[in-house]
Amino acid sequence: MIKLGVNIDHIATIRNARRTDEPEPVVAAGVAEMGGANSIVSHLREDRRHITDNDIKLLRKTITTKFNLEMSVNEDIVKCALKVKPDIATLVPEKREEVTTEGGLDVIKNFDKVKDVVTNLKEAGIEVSIFIDPDENQIEKAKQTGATVIELHTGRYANLFKKDKYYDELKKIKESARFATQLGFKVAAGHGLTYYNVHLISAIQEIEELNIGHSIISRAVFVGLKQAVEEMKTIMILSRINKTISNNKL
Repeated sequence: MIKLGVNIDHIATIRNARRTDEPEPVVAAGVAEMGGANSIVSHLREDRRHITDNDIKLLRKTITTKFNLEMSVNEDIVKCALKVKPDIATLVPEKREEVTTEGGLDVIKNFDKVKDVVTNLKEAGIEVSIFIDPDENQIEKAKQTGATVIELHTGRYANLFKKDKYYDELKKIKESARFATQLGFKVAAGHGLTYYNVHLISAIQEIEELNIGHSIISRAVFVGLKQAVEEMKTIMILSRINKTISNNKL
């Protein structure tokens, strides 16, 4: 069954806005797990704009599902990851001036550096995922790094969904997920997914996990985090079941 990774970065954003000690990301992780989260996702940015080094240490000690650390290939961040040893590290591009991640990591352009980081993380017993655009050339290059998971960037799909012009991008994601599976990758997806657009991505059989943050935290403001996670996971599972039933009828 399709899995849900909950990104809790924006819990830290709220905390840091007042330079105080609440709400605590580690508490949010526990509540998300009670709501059915299969993993907890957190991005340790180079500028520490939300999640801090201490946060990831506490998360590593308390998460009972799976800890997915999003990270750049920056040397200092890699050192932090090697000390904390998350269950899985997801390599992402990072620009200091961006509000959120704007696209997938260009593995072709940065191959040597990415491969070195993948090798170091794997030697430490950390599974490695690479966050990339749904592009077969990037997927093929990612395979050469030794990574075992890819996370397909769904940001363009999400933006086009609002304009009802998403079909071509959705098709690209489907084809990329199928291609990656054929190469032996486990496939995840994420970025910009909401309660309104997640159903079409959830229905893609090759995608094993979706990583979602902002939409869930936004919903949690009104209904609480546990219920927000439960609602998202229910939509995902029902979308997958309905697609399976539909395919069996063909």
